[in-house]
Amino acid sequence: MSPRKRPTIADIAAAAGVSKGAVSYALNGKAGVSAQTRARIVELAARMGWHPSSAARALSDGRAGAVGLVVDRPAWVLGIEPFFMQLISGVEAGLAGTGTALLLQVTEDASAEEAAYRRWWGERRVDGVLLVDLRDDDPRIGLVSELGLPAVVVGNAVGTPGVPSVWIEDGAAVRETLAYLAALGHRRIARVAGPAHFVHTRERGEVFDVCAAELSLPGVDCVFTDYSGEDGARATRRLLSGPVRPTAIVYDNDVMTVAALSVAQEMGVSVPGELSLVAWDDSELCRLVHPALTAVSRRVPEHGRRAAGALLALLDGGEAPDVRLDPPVLVPRGSTAPVVRR
Repeated sequence: MSPRKRPTIADIAAAAGVSKGAVSYALNGKAGVSAQTRARIVELAARMGWHPSSAARALSDGRAGAVGLVVDRPAWVLGIEPFFMQLISGVEAGLAGTGTALLLQVTEDASAEEAAYRRWWGERRVDGVLLVDLRDDDPRIGLVSELGLPAVVVGNAVGTPGVPSVWIEDGAAVRETLAYLAALGHRRIARVAGPAHFVHTRERGEVFDVCAAELSLPGVDCVFTDYSGEDGARATRRLLSGPVRPTAIVYDNDVMTVAALSVAQEMGVSVPGELSLVAWDDSELCRLVHPALTAVSRRVPEHGRRAAGALLALLDGGEAPDVRLDPPVLVPRGSTAPVVRR
């Protein structure tokens, strides 16, 4: 069976008994045909299964009809990372019904990510991009400005001219989490963080330090990782094998926290009897394990939807101010409990 031929403007014109020019005017909403003829052509095109060519549209109005997102993480990490799955679902929801697609690429180093933006710009593949995992002195900000590529940062780059941020203030959640653990009697608290060069990792750490001092805690030991379960497990073993074992550990994502729960069981450390665990970025993973994980819950899909909306506003020539979303909230579950005094 031969593949079905896509209907063309010429096919619609022949079926409607009008010129190709009349069909083009009708389908592109331009003057030149009567309202009655326009309605008949549009109805006929829909029945024939006609859709506009994105390539042709790009040639006519300079728009690619797509926005880009590069995730600079190993593909196997991305495959199990709930945060990005939720973020992407939110971006797709923000683009739904606009005729704009999401072009996603996974890279494993910063140079490959920058090369992707240059290629997309040179090939007119995307109209704009979303930037994630903002780094200190991030070269991507200068690159998109150099290319004239509209961009929105999913994170805190507030004050960067021409590049709006859609971000979540983590400070309140850090304070709530540490105050909660301190109220349970925890004094030896550790943090298993993501990469040290990410802005949100540094900002969270700064608030951890300030809050620990305010609560008269001896400090929060921090181990940096790549967000993977394997690295989170290694960090947990290191902390639990040290001379002074923490009684509570806060993790920068839920994948590492689930891995830590397995390490605790492997080492014979009771959760929450001897060790309390807190996950960042609450997901279904936190509710599927036993005990269920206490987590800091962020509305990640909403983050993606609002970022997509800001980028679409930029592409339409409108204003796209910085947007600070509602702060995360702590959701206590079975993985945290008062310290047992011995």
